[in-house]
Amino acid sequence: MVFIRLTKVMLIAALAAYALIVTYDNIVDYESNYEFVKHVLSMDTTFTGNALMGRAITNPRVWTVVYGSIIAVEGLTALLLAIGALQLLIRITAPAMLFNNAKVWALAGMAAGFGLWFFGFLVVAGEYFAMWQSTAWNGQEAAFRTTMVILGVLVFISLPDSDPA
Repeated sequence: MVFIRLTKVMLIAALAAYALIVTYDNIVDYESNYEFVKHVLSMDTTFTGNALMGRAITNPRVWTVVYGSIIAVEGLTALLLAIGALQLLIRITAPAMLFNNAKVWALAGMAAGFGLWFFGFLVVAGEYFAMWQSTAWNGQEAAFRTTMVILGVLVFISLPDSDPA
């Protein structure tokens, strides 16, 4: 059904727009989120005297590399999702096999986004660097929301499409 296919294209395009805006915001307002990365990696707002402080990274060069990597993965996510939406839109009335095979770009974009927001923010920042202990520099709720949206779209996109009527 073309409507279901169009819905899939729109959801992927919406994710691409989100990732693009996040990327743009991090470039244009670099200092705000650089501060976030700095505080998370240095663990300076976690519980006083916690036993995990040996993990803290206080080197500004590392902060810059990590933040640059975050921005790069956000941009990659946006690019892959945009290509995915376009590839599917081009094949909106194509045979099911062609439409289903074109999902690879969108799936790659969602994998990149999942890797960043789940692994990067929830696993590495949230648990390894104990971001959960910080009341001031804690991005877990936002990362969780983004991860769940990506997963929801991923499940829907992954459902095989049949030939249009």
